[in-house]
Amino acid sequence: MKVLMLLTSHSRLADTGLATGLWLDEFAAPYYVLHDEGIELVLASPAGGVVPIDPRSQAPAAQSEATRRLATDLTAQAQLAAALPLEEIEVSEFAGLFVPGGHGPLWDLAGNGRVTGVVEAMVEAGKPLAAVCHGVAALLEARGTDGRQLVQGRLVTGFSNAEEAQLGLAGVVPFSLEDQLRARGGLYSQGEPWEPYLRVDGLLVTGQNPASSALAAEALLRLLSLAEAVSA
Repeated sequence: MKVLMLLTSHSRLADTGLATGLWLDEFAAPYYVLHDEGIELVLASPAGGVVPIDPRSQAPAAQSEATRRLATDLTAQAQLAAALPLEEIEVSEFAGLFVPGGHGPLWDLAGNGRVTGVVEAMVEAGKPLAAVCHGVAALLEARGTDGRQLVQGRLVTGFSNAEEAQLGLAGVVPFSLEDQLRARGGLYSQGEPWEPYLRVDGLLVTGQNPASSALAAEALLRLLSLAEAVSA
């Protein structure tokens, strides 16, 4: 069974002169939840190649058991250095989708027609998908099989306005993810800032923040297992 992990290619935090990209633990935690259950993980991004890592996620205080494992995992590191260009991905090969966050997705996954096409193809095929933190931005323009926006009337979460404000980035990011989910009819809710919080609505899994990454992967794994049992 293969799962596609869709990652950002964006590395600049607006005009601040600071770097951004993928939040490392939002990749590492779900990667190992899925990998350790025998899932084959394929990494792709809009541009392909080296996936930019937000340097703040590499600080000592941001490390976890999963990121420490990643630091010695040459196979996973090689995948991060050579993501496939999204245009080379054949959605039919995958059983599900996982989209980690970091601020990068606000710039290159949101509103990206190719990204939206992958999400919609997964939905059309009845495959489960999960997104966490700012990775939920990849869902904003997608539509379901009924033609309505994918998040409309669905239980969803994502990085909150309160968390963005605490980082001091509310005036830096191109849009508020919370506001955009609400504007599209998403039934948005949130937990306490920085605490794990998850929403599952059918085959759609969304997590609020980095602390929710492993939970989102576990929920995706359950949905994959159910799908496998039904098709057996």
